[in-house]
Amino acid sequence: MEGGEFEMSILLWIIFGALAGWLASVIMKTNTQQGLLMDIVLGIVGAVVGGFVMSIFGQPGVTGFNIYSIIVAVVGAVILIGIGRALTGTRY
Repeated sequence: MEGGEFEMSILLWIIFGALAGWLASVIMKTNTQQGLLMDIVLGIVGAVVGGFVMSIFGQPGVTGFNIYSIIVAVVGAVILIGIGRALTGTRY
């Protein structure tokens, strides 16, 4: 893999994470409580969690930069926000 491809894949994951994390924070109404960096982390970790959940149902996880993968990552990020709220006792 060339250096340019590797850098582009990292850039795409950051954009992907930011988009998925932002969508999840809007859905869960936490978008005023966290910043861009947290959205990126939430989206990327959400992609991993969403992929795991989808594998339980026999479906593929994140397959690339597409709508299906964004949905999987958002579902994972929403699950993470829900777990965080359950552990901290926060309502919204």
